[in-house]
Amino acid sequence: MYPNYAWTSDGESVVIWAKGKIRKVNIADGVTSVIPFRVKDTRDITTALRTPQEVAPESFDVKMLRWVQVSPKGDQVVYQALGHLYVRDLPEGTPTRLTSQTDHFEFYPSYSRSGEHIVYSTWDDESLGSVRVVSSRPGGNQENWIVTQSPGHFVDPVFTPDGKQIVFRAVGGGRIRSPLWSRNPGLYRAPVAGGKATRILKSAQGVHFGSSSDRLFFQRNQGGKDADNLKLMSCDLDGEEEREHFKSSWGTSYKVSPDGKWVALIERFNVYLFPFTQSGKVIDVGAGKSAIPTNKITDEAGDWIQFSGDSKEVYWALGPDLYSQNVESVSSVFPKAEASEEDEAPDPERIAIGFAAAHDVPGTEIALVGGRIVTMGEMGIIEDGVILVSGNRIEKVGRRADLKVPANAKVYDVTGQTILPGFIDTHAHGAQSSNGITPQQNWVDLGRLAFGVTTIHDPSNGSQSIFAANEMTKAGQIVAPRTFSTGTILYGATGSSKAEIGNLEDARFHLRRMKAIGAFSVKSYNQPRRDQRQQILAAARELDMLVVPEGGATLAHNLTMIADGHTGIEHSLSVQTAYDDVFDLWEGSGVGYTPTLTVAYGGIWGENYWYDIDDLWLHPRLGTFIPPTTLNPRSRRRIKAPLEDYNHIKVAEITKGLIDRGGLVQTGGHGQLTGICTHWEMWSMVQGGMSPFEALRSGTLHGATYLGMDAELGTIEKGKIADLVVIDKDADPLENIRHSERIQYVVANGRLFEAATMTALTPAGGKRAPFFWESGRGAISSLIPQAAFCAGCVGVRQAIQ
Repeated sequence: MYPNYAWTSDGESVVIWAKGKIRKVNIADGVTSVIPFRVKDTRDITTALRTPQEVAPESFDVKMLRWVQVSPKGDQVVYQALGHLYVRDLPEGTPTRLTSQTDHFEFYPSYSRSGEHIVYSTWDDESLGSVRVVSSRPGGNQENWIVTQSPGHFVDPVFTPDGKQIVFRAVGGGRIRSPLWSRNPGLYRAPVAGGKATRILKSAQGVHFGSSSDRLFFQRNQGGKDADNLKLMSCDLDGEEEREHFKSSWGTSYKVSPDGKWVALIERFNVYLFPFTQSGKVIDVGAGKSAIPTNKITDEAGDWIQFSGDSKEVYWALGPDLYSQNVESVSSVFPKAEASEEDEAPDPERIAIGFAAAHDVPGTEIALVGGRIVTMGEMGIIEDGVILVSGNRIEKVGRRADLKVPANAKVYDVTGQTILPGFIDTHAHGAQSSNGITPQQNWVDLGRLAFGVTTIHDPSNGSQSIFAANEMTKAGQIVAPRTFSTGTILYGATGSSKAEIGNLEDARFHLRRMKAIGAFSVKSYNQPRRDQRQQILAAARELDMLVVPEGGATLAHNLTMIADGHTGIEHSLSVQTAYDDVFDLWEGSGVGYTPTLTVAYGGIWGENYWYDIDDLWLHPRLGTFIPPTTLNPRSRRRIKAPLEDYNHIKVAEITKGLIDRGGLVQTGGHGQLTGICTHWEMWSMVQGGMSPFEALRSGTLHGATYLGMDAELGTIEKGKIADLVVIDKDADPLENIRHSERIQYVVANGRLFEAATMTALTPAGGKRAPFFWESGRGAISSLIPQAAFCAGCVGVRQAIQ
């Protein structure tokens, strides 16, 4: 982005740019002098986009409805929400749990052609998964049986049209779920009453049936240089006689109608309809394709496409809303050479099918007595203080001499200990599901809580996975930090998930679809032109949403992102040092900075420094909450480098410069090593010149302010949410920032946990369940013979266990 050099007119010197100065270097003797310059300039900047967010309302609208399916008769809809299946009568009705069990989570519902039964898959962390069939009408005597003979990881179960068999996919586990029973993945069929399963294909997705029980449809991604090329294919029930029918450049889902005459397609978030044409060769379909008539039938985005049992209606869903369109009405106005207003299809019918759920609130009162309270607010630091927590809110804060502890409160003596607001990681990546399956206990989430991270914002995750986890956390179905996200990024580069932004209406389309499923923020990622990024910002201001961008290591992008008023900058600037011109532009804008120093640009990533200086495979808390297959390889065989080679320390100086100008800097660990990476950010900021207090403030209050949540999070004040961290008695993070990880208790949503084990103390919940690598079906340590370890490897065995 800068000129490299220029010769002086006499040819005796070279002029270069270096470290913020223009320098003349004499060729003969190498003597360097600075050429002084000053630029007087004016820039228009827009105040940062930031709107207040309600963090923990008494109730919330459940928006992430997954696998929405309408019964063949159109009189009922089933979907998954909050970890279980719900059914609702159509057109009017109240959502009701399909089953009453609480032992396992439920996924992937699908109706039989009669509409009398629903097949679905289950997941239990200990006993793994199954495929089950249940009556579609909830009731006390509801029949329910298991189809699969062995445990496993099962998705996409569907009935054959004649109702005699179930076809499903077996997938693998690992990472956040047990890896056991992961062999021989593929597409299987089994008798509907249960029995031996026969593998049909080694790989297939989007499995469904048309009019015949002896031929199934599936999709495969062929890939290519300029397109994903998603194909709709079919085969018989033995996996033979494969045929290719249609190909979409950027499609994500196909569905054939029950009468076999129509196909619905989702391509780049829109739903298309076209006739099923038999041509003997694969036909290109989708936007702009003219091989066969193709009609876009959505104004808003759509997902979970399907047809009615009589093939007269096509359905799709977006968040908590179900849409339907009459096939005949749409097919009568397929694209013509000369279209008129009379050719327009009617608007689709829309029905709200979601429901509201109560936010989890523990029915307890606790008192933390005697600690030093670093409020991060106007009350400053309170010595010998008391925090009273009622439910999930802070009821009172003050000096012990001024507050009376209620008799019914559970008292914890924390004399001599430091209490901080819960840490907030504003750039936290991490898996929330795999193959759509949400584990009952995710070590990624518990690991974060064990290190005091009580709120996260993930600026890039699968929408369905992360928003499902968000709602399950709110409802108390899983134990996790408060989980917020942009969902799937608004990607500017090519691909099926590309968010095409050509004008303001395009931007509105994409932000409306994200808000419909639970997002309050979006990530503008690799949108190449400034006007595209500005259109996203304009739409966000209309919809009261936040926009976090990523500059892709391009300083010019970052500076225009600041000038245009983005909520903040994600990832470090792509320079080692920033000068007054950058700070002058940034100062007063309100645009935040999440530098993610663990993956800072321009040199060795910051995380390598912490791997280098610490024996992390022996870290007790990391060893408790991170699988050895994840923790050990990287931490035991790490790279080493001289201190001066670690570029993140220099990059961190920019954070101090911005703080000194009154700017907003917040922590974002990028999910590099669960839990501790948030602390690495604070520790790196201190390396860059911040005081420990400034770094801790970045990890708490600044994160809340950045996300528009500072009315409820970030400080310890009356009325705020009870998310707290209690540091060990012999540790002082205000003096030594490395003590920030030495946590005895963490309070998340008013629930108090012993941080080292994540045992729930109030309400008393007993020990947490073992992780899959600790004991039971998924134990890794139990698979390693004890004789395999010599006396010198005891530490290795302990770390693995």
